[in-house]
Amino acid sequence: MRRRTLDALLTTGGLIVAIVLLVAGGLLTWANNFVGDNVRTQLAAQNIFFPDKGSEQLNDPAVKPFLEKYAGQQLLTGDQAKAYADHYIKVHLEESTGGKTYSELSNISRANPTDEKAAGLVQLAFRGETLRGLLLNAYAFGTMGKIAMYAAWASFAGALGMLVLALLGFMHLRRVPVEEEVGSTRRTPAVATA
Repeated sequence: MRRRTLDALLTTGGLIVAIVLLVAGGLLTWANNFVGDNVRTQLAAQNIFFPDKGSEQLNDPAVKPFLEKYAGQQLLTGDQAKAYADHYIKVHLEESTGGKTYSELSNISRANPTDEKAAGLVQLAFRGETLRGLLLNAYAFGTMGKIAMYAAWASFAGALGMLVLALLGFMHLRRVPVEEEVGSTRRTPAVATA
Protein backbone atom coordinates (compact mmCIF):
# COMPACT_ATOMS: atom_id res chain seq x y z
CA MET A 1 0.00 0.00 0.00
CA ARG A 2 1.25 3.44 -0.81
CA ARG A 3 2.16 5.60 2.16
CA ARG A 4 0.15 8.51 0.82
CA THR A 5 -3.02 6.37 0.62
CA LEU A 6 -2.58 5.15 4.21
CA ASP A 7 -1.94 8.70 5.45
CA ALA A 8 -5.06 9.95 3.64
CA LEU A 9 -7.18 7.18 5.19
CA LEU A 10 -5.86 7.81 8.71
CA THR A 11 -6.19 11.58 8.43
CA THR A 12 -9.75 11.33 7.09
CA GLY A 13 -10.57 8.87 9.89
CA GLY A 14 -9.21 11.39 12.42
CA LEU A 15 -11.39 14.09 10.92
CA ILE A 16 -14.46 11.83 11.20
CA VAL A 17 -13.62 11.08 14.85
CA ALA A 18 -13.33 14.83 15.51
CA ILE A 19 -16.77 15.41 13.99
CA VAL A 20 -18.28 12.58 16.06
CA LEU A 21 -16.72 14.03 19.23
CA LEU A 22 -18.10 17.48 18.39
CA VAL A 23 -21.60 16.03 17.94
CA ALA A 24 -21.25 14.04 21.19
CA GLY A 25 -20.07 17.17 23.01
CA GLY A 26 -23.07 19.09 21.69
CA LEU A 27 -25.50 16.38 22.79
CA LEU A 28 -23.88 16.14 26.22
CA THR A 29 -24.09 19.93 26.61
CA TRP A 30 -27.77 19.76 25.70
CA ALA A 31 -28.26 16.95 28.27
CA ASN A 32 -26.55 19.02 30.96
CA ASN A 33 -28.73 22.04 30.23
CA PHE A 34 -31.91 19.95 30.00
CA VAL A 35 -31.28 18.19 33.33
CA GLY A 36 -30.21 21.39 35.08
CA ASP A 37 -33.27 23.30 33.89
CA ASN A 38 -35.66 20.48 34.83
CA VAL A 39 -34.16 20.01 38.30
CA ARG A 40 -34.33 23.75 38.94
CA THR A 41 -37.89 24.09 37.61
CA GLN A 42 -39.21 21.12 39.59
CA LEU A 43 -37.53 22.19 42.82
CA ALA A 44 -38.61 25.82 42.43
CA ALA A 45 -42.23 24.67 42.11
CA GLN A 46 -41.98 23.08 45.57
CA ASN A 47 -41.19 26.48 47.14
CA ILE A 48 -38.85 25.02 49.80
CA PHE A 49 -36.60 27.45 51.66
CA PHE A 50 -33.73 26.75 54.02
CA PRO A 51 -34.09 28.15 57.55
CA ASP A 52 -32.90 31.73 57.97
CA LYS A 53 -29.45 32.43 59.32
CA GLY A 54 -29.48 32.51 63.11
CA SER A 55 -32.79 30.62 63.37
CA GLU A 56 -33.26 27.98 66.05
CA GLN A 57 -33.68 25.29 63.36
CA LEU A 58 -30.27 26.09 61.94
CA ASN A 59 -28.53 26.12 65.34
CA ASP A 60 -28.88 22.35 65.74
CA PRO A 61 -25.32 20.91 65.64
CA ALA A 62 -26.56 18.07 63.39
CA VAL A 63 -27.87 20.63 60.88
CA LYS A 64 -25.78 23.81 61.07
CA PRO A 65 -22.49 22.63 59.50
CA PHE A 66 -24.31 21.32 56.43
CA LEU A 67 -27.02 23.94 55.86
CA GLU A 68 -25.52 27.20 57.13
CA LYS A 69 -24.12 28.05 53.67
CA TYR A 70 -27.66 27.82 52.25
CA ALA A 71 -29.38 29.81 55.04
CA GLY A 72 -32.47 31.66 53.78
CA GLN A 73 -32.03 30.45 50.17
CA GLN A 74 -34.67 28.72 48.09
CA LEU A 75 -33.88 25.08 47.37
CA LEU A 76 -33.12 24.99 43.61
CA THR A 77 -30.17 22.65 42.94
CA GLY A 78 -29.43 18.98 43.33
CA ASP A 79 -26.69 19.66 45.87
CA GLN A 80 -29.08 21.74 47.95
CA ALA A 81 -31.70 18.98 47.69
CA LYS A 82 -29.24 16.41 49.06
CA ALA A 83 -28.20 18.68 51.92
CA TYR A 84 -31.84 19.37 52.85
CA ALA A 85 -32.83 15.68 52.59
CA ASP A 86 -29.88 14.29 54.53
CA HIS A 87 -29.26 17.03 57.08
CA TYR A 88 -32.66 18.56 57.71
CA ILE A 89 -35.47 16.13 56.95
CA LYS A 90 -33.55 13.04 58.06
CA VAL A 91 -32.38 14.70 61.30
CA HIS A 92 -35.94 15.78 62.18
CA LEU A 93 -37.40 12.40 61.24
CA GLU A 94 -34.93 10.59 63.47
CA GLU A 95 -35.75 12.95 66.34
CA SER A 96 -39.50 12.50 65.85
CA THR A 97 -39.50 8.73 65.33
CA GLY A 98 -36.75 7.80 67.77
CA GLY A 99 -34.60 6.63 64.85
CA LYS A 100 -37.15 4.07 63.67
CA THR A 101 -37.78 3.58 59.98
CA TYR A 102 -41.14 3.69 58.23
CA SER A 103 -41.14 -0.11 58.04
CA GLU A 104 -40.46 -0.50 61.76
CA LEU A 105 -43.13 2.02 62.69
CA SER A 106 -45.61 0.38 60.32
CA ASN A 107 -45.04 -3.00 62.00
CA ILE A 108 -45.61 -1.43 65.42
CA SER A 109 -48.78 0.29 64.22
CA ARG A 110 -50.17 -2.90 62.66
CA ALA A 111 -49.50 -4.78 65.89
CA ASN A 112 -51.41 -2.07 67.81
CA PRO A 113 -54.16 -0.84 65.44
CA THR A 114 -55.79 1.37 68.09
CA ASP A 115 -52.58 3.27 68.94
CA GLU A 116 -53.12 6.71 67.37
CA LYS A 117 -49.63 7.90 68.25
CA ALA A 118 -48.08 4.95 66.37
CA ALA A 119 -50.37 5.61 63.38
CA GLY A 120 -49.36 9.28 63.40
CA LEU A 121 -45.67 8.34 63.44
CA VAL A 122 -46.23 6.02 60.47
CA GLN A 123 -47.77 8.90 58.51
CA LEU A 124 -44.97 11.26 59.54
CA ALA A 125 -42.28 8.75 58.53
CA PHE A 126 -44.03 7.99 55.24
CA ARG A 127 -44.35 11.65 54.27
CA GLY A 128 -40.84 12.54 55.42
CA GLU A 129 -39.19 9.60 53.66
CA THR A 130 -41.20 10.26 50.50
CA LEU A 131 -40.11 13.90 50.37
CA ARG A 132 -36.57 12.87 51.20
CA GLY A 133 -36.59 10.31 48.38
CA LEU A 134 -37.91 12.87 45.88
CA LEU A 135 -35.21 15.35 46.86
CA LEU A 136 -32.51 12.69 46.57
CA ASN A 137 -33.80 11.87 43.07
CA ALA A 138 -33.34 15.53 42.17
CA TYR A 139 -29.80 15.28 43.53
CA ALA A 140 -29.15 12.16 41.42
CA PHE A 141 -30.39 13.83 38.25
CA GLY A 142 -28.42 16.98 39.05
CA THR A 143 -25.30 14.83 39.43
CA MET A 144 -25.98 13.15 36.08
CA GLY A 145 -26.23 16.61 34.53
CA LYS A 146 -22.82 17.53 35.97
CA ILE A 147 -21.32 14.31 34.64
CA ALA A 148 -22.76 15.14 31.21
CA MET A 149 -21.10 18.56 31.41
CA TYR A 150 -17.69 17.04 32.24
CA ALA A 151 -18.12 14.48 29.45
CA ALA A 152 -18.99 17.33 27.04
CA TRP A 153 -15.78 19.14 27.99
CA ALA A 154 -13.79 15.95 27.41
CA SER A 155 -15.50 15.44 24.03
CA PHE A 156 -14.76 18.99 22.92
CA ALA A 157 -11.12 18.66 24.05
CA GLY A 158 -10.82 15.34 22.19
CA ALA A 159 -12.40 16.89 19.09
CA LEU A 160 -9.94 19.78 19.19
CA GLY A 161 -7.03 17.36 19.55
CA MET A 162 -8.27 15.23 16.65
CA LEU A 163 -8.81 18.33 14.46
CA VAL A 164 -5.23 19.46 15.09
CA LEU A 165 -3.92 15.98 14.30
CA ALA A 166 -6.06 15.77 11.15
CA LEU A 167 -4.79 19.16 9.95
CA LEU A 168 -1.21 18.10 10.60
CA GLY A 169 -1.96 14.86 8.77
CA PHE A 170 -3.26 16.71 5.70
CA MET A 171 -0.17 18.93 5.76
CA HIS A 172 2.09 15.87 5.99
CA LEU A 173 0.13 14.15 3.23
CA ARG A 174 1.18 16.84 0.76
CA ARG A 175 4.87 16.21 1.55
CA VAL A 176 4.86 12.41 1.12
CA PRO A 177 6.09 11.25 -2.31
CA VAL A 178 3.41 9.51 -4.39
CA GLU A 179 5.61 6.43 -5.01
CA GLU A 180 6.60 5.73 -1.38
CA GLU A 181 5.30 2.40 -0.04
CA VAL A 182 4.32 1.62 3.57
CA GLY A 183 7.14 -0.25 5.34
CA SER A 184 9.72 0.64 2.69
CA THR A 185 13.13 1.32 4.21
CA ARG A 186 14.35 3.42 1.33
CA ARG A 187 12.84 6.72 0.50
CA THR A 188 12.29 7.84 -3.05
CA PRO A 189 14.19 11.05 -3.61
CA ALA A 190 12.07 14.02 -4.53
CA VAL A 191 12.38 15.07 -8.15
CA ALA A 192 14.01 18.48 -8.42
CA THR A 193 12.45 20.90 -10.86
CA ALA A 194 14.51 23.57 -12.43
